Amino acid sequence: MAQTKLQSRSSVDRFSSINLKPVQDDAWSSIFKPPLNETVEEKRERIARQQEAQRISREIDEGILESKKLFDKKKKAIKVLLLGQAESGKSTMLRNFQLAFCPTYFHGEALIWKTIIQLNLIGSVKKLLSIVEDELETSGPRSRSPTGSTSSLSDHHRRTRMRLLPLLSMETNLVRQLLPEHYDPSRTPEICVRAGSGWKTVLEKVTLERRLPPTGQRRPMTNDGRSKDDPTLVLAASKDDIISLWEDKSVREVLKRRGVRLEDSPGFFLTDTARIATVDYEPTEADIVRARLRTFGVEEHRFLQDNGSEWYIYDVGGSRSMRPQWVPYFDDVQAIIFLAPLSFNQVLEEDRQVNRLEDSIYLWKEVCSNPLLARANIILFLNKMDILQKTLAAGIKVATYVPSYGSTPNDVENVTKYFKEKFRAYHKRLSPRPRTFFCHETSAIDTKATQAVLAGVRDGILRHHLEELNVI
Repeated sequence: MAQTKLQSRSSVDRFSSINLKPVQDDAWSSIFKPPLNETVEEKRERIARQQEAQRISREIDEGILESKKLFDKKKKAIKVLLLGQAESGKSTMLRNFQLAFCPTYFHGEALIWKTIIQLNLIGSVKKLLSIVEDELETSGPRSRSPTGSTSSLSDHHRRTRMRLLPLLSMETNLVRQLLPEHYDPSRTPEICVRAGSGWKTVLEKVTLERRLPPTGQRRPMTNDGRSKDDPTLVLAASKDDIISLWEDKSVREVLKRRGVRLEDSPGFFLTDTARIATVDYEPTEADIVRARLRTFGVEEHRFLQDNGSEWYIYDVGGSRSMRPQWVPYFDDVQAIIFLAPLSFNQVLEEDRQVNRLEDSIYLWKEVCSNPLLARANIILFLNKMDILQKTLAAGIKVATYVPSYGSTPNDVENVTKYFKEKFRAYHKRLSPRPRTFFCHETSAIDTKATQAVLAGVRDGILRHHLEELNVI
């Protein structure tokens, strides 16, 4: 026993005789190490700094954790892309979706869309006045126009135009506020906003400022408490002149001779002037859906359905310069709603040499063949069927613009069938993997019919999503 204790003591002695170097303090310890001769006040400040650093650290950790939770939650949500060229009806379809499945949100923005509708009406008046001005300048009263026809516009039309000019300055001022950077009315003749730019806040100031108390007003007001930017009063005062000019037979003859059909343009409200150009105008659901607003960039819209499913719908700009922005949104998307109006006799605004329908088919081929979208359902909406009906009823022949259409009957049923089969063939041939072809014929401004289609589309997308998650 004594021998065992002796051996243990010898081991301890040998271990103690080793020359051990002290462990160097880490960086954080050296920062927070109390200095020599630290006073009570210095100690209090040092401890406060430590506590503040710990608080910031905890906030960063919590932020990272929260971001991860949101990311995981969003990964489980249903993501839908609205694709198509500019003026294909994407934003109109989005508002139909809001009306069908989030009516409270839809109606909550009615006042904002009221101003957009008023601007749409002023925009149509602006186009009309431009044509009247050009006709008066090139022809003169009762003189012959360059086409050889006699112009019947007179000083009466000139005076009417002069009375309506204040509307144009009001429109210019409002549109400049909606798209302040690089504003150029010659390059952006319609109402444009940039996604995420706070354009709704700008319009809220215009429409809601009349509710502010008299004190603390930040913008000029009219006698009845309206913002000076609110077009309501000026429109109401101009109502009779707008109606008179639009219904004038001589003006209609000029429009027909020049081949101008304002009624086919998006955001057309001239026939509703008597109802819209009033002091107490309130937009209907159909008005809001029909309103035209061009968006630059990508807007994300979140919807929470009654069944608890969370949806993200992305409305992307469709002009050629914006299409490269689509790609980042292709990742992990469940469905694409592709809008393709059968506008066989129209050309792109940004390139007058390119036929609209040819461009839609080109885009469709690109989307169908993209490997990033191999697992996504692509749902084709042959949109603006109402305009197709009017175009064919006017006697315009498809074969004039699409020679391959040949002698097939020039009616809605045959035209729709012909182009639907074209889209179906490209879908089958170019898809990286087999998938079902979905196609619907829609007129986005027909809210009831469109909502019925969207209800079926929503159920189909949800079913596909649950299948992908192996829930059903």
